Amino acid sequence: MSRLVYGLQPVREAVRVHGDALERVVVEQGGSPKIQAVGRFAEGRGVRVETAPRAELDRRTGGGRHQGVVAVAPDLKIRGVDQLAVEPTSIVVALDGIMDPQNFGAIVRSAVALGATGILWPEHSSAPLSPAMFRASAGAIEHAMLCRVSSLPEALRSLADRGVTVIALDAQGPTTLGAVDLRGPVAIVIGAEDKGARKPVLRACQHIARLPMAGPIGSLNASVAGALALYEVLRQRQVPA
Repeated sequence: MSRLVYGLQPVREAVRVHGDALERVVVEQGGSPKIQAVGRFAEGRGVRVETAPRAELDRRTGGGRHQGVVAVAPDLKIRGVDQLAVEPTSIVVALDGIMDPQNFGAIVRSAVALGATGILWPEHSSAPLSPAMFRASAGAIEHAMLCRVSSLPEALRSLADRGVTVIALDAQGPTTLGAVDLRGPVAIVIGAEDKGARKPVLRACQHIARLPMAGPIGSLNASVAGALALYEVLRQRQVPA
């Protein structure tokens, strides 16, 4: 099976990660120097490169924002929770009810950039793995350890049994995230913006924590909250014990 990836950075990362395992890369005929550079990069990695009119790329992507570059890539590898390695420095990001592909992709981008070792989400009540989501991750999805589960509460309890500290972000949490010891293996749970994490998910967590807020706005975009939480994990780990 294969999937469609489009956009300059997503395609570049797909080439970087998969190389000649890509079926092909299609670039806009007479495209800009940036588009041509992606084509040369793909050719240098042994990928078959084709050219097509922009209208053809529009058709292939259903009018998506392809920026003149489309790739046909291998399917992403999806693992089970038991395949997530638990090490002293493990950071798992768990998503509950993130339905917007832009948010999903942005969270994956932050997670990969800030050292998360796994992305965990349920089969239902989640945005799908789609070209729009791949694009929103700016190609980071190609580097991520992906874990889709049938029951998020059960998966979180499984991680807790293996020594992972599971923390849900909640604007009404009884403690701040900075007050929780994040120096061992952790899982940060990010819930839907409108409802937060579901009650069964919260019950599977050892801590429910909020991000400290100083202004009149009481909550943050889910992807921003996730990035700030991951920065707090890194901050604590850089402080001498």
